[in-house]
Amino acid sequence: MMFRIAAFLLCAALALPAAAQPYPAKPVRVIVGFTPGGGVDINARMLAPKLSEYLGQPFVVENRPGAGTNIANELVAKSPPDGYTLLCTTPALAINMALYSKLPFDALRDFVPISVFSESPNVLVVNAKLPATNVKELIEMARKAPGKLNYSSAGVGTTQHLSAELLKLRTKSFIVHIPYKGTSPSLTGLIAGEVDLSFANIPAIQAHVKSGRLRALATTGAKRDPQLPEVPTMKEAGIEGLDVTVWYGLLAPAGTPREIVQALAAATVRATRDVELRKRMLEQGADPVGSTPEEFAKLLREEVARWAEVVKVSGARAD
Repeated sequence: MMFRIAAFLLCAALALPAAAQPYPAKPVRVIVGFTPGGGVDINARMLAPKLSEYLGQPFVVENRPGAGTNIANELVAKSPPDGYTLLCTTPALAINMALYSKLPFDALRDFVPISVFSESPNVLVVNAKLPATNVKELIEMARKAPGKLNYSSAGVGTTQHLSAELLKLRTKSFIVHIPYKGTSPSLTGLIAGEVDLSFANIPAIQAHVKSGRLRALATTGAKRDPQLPEVPTMKEAGIEGLDVTVWYGLLAPAGTPREIVQALAAATVRATRDVELRKRMLEQGADPVGSTPEEFAKLLREEVARWAEVVKVSGARAD
């Protein structure tokens, strides 16, 4: 009798659907649409070990750069909605909705927001050999020789690209865009003197500014950043309407079960409350956030509308 009961229980367990297994039951991929070394990559690699610790399975960061992050975006949008393929990204996801005329995905329809992990302003940095020591001097240089100065970005459609386009728009200057395939090669080109200036996030530029290879002229934040207290905001530097906050968020394919989304969101929030991780994040220039899925969904809707207007006004296009 005991044998028959045990056999029955074993068969019943084997017959349970996979969905009944606790999530996650296997490694999870975190897709990043940027090259290693940039702000998104740095944030993803700070978050992933904590998700692994809290949820009991490896969270593996995979870099899939290209096509203005659209390769990564499409990969995740078309993945099974089971919580095993996630996207770590920035406002680039919202920007691309207006920047590209045709996309194989929709930022609002094909993704479910999980949580914003952190946020950071962009920083206007120049090659240390460029004679401009502040924003006013830089704009004077740009106006005296239209098209002579150029700027790098992590790619078309990134906040670095649109920040620079807004700078040109607000100052009525002409600076040539040189897109790179990621933040790291963009900054390498800037340090090498291939380009004159760039916008980049604090986690990516902080070490280069401290070493003296780059000079920070202004941040796009509403207030000065504690990691760069001597650097003025764009408003303080005399440029209005250039407030750009870069968020780093985690999303899943649309249709992912709510309980999985909630588990991932709770783990992300918990990570932002970890004392040691918070310290590391702040040292990197990333402000911990830890939003709910609902708060992130609201932000994403607002960002799609906001950047559509910026793209329209600036005239920026990717195709």
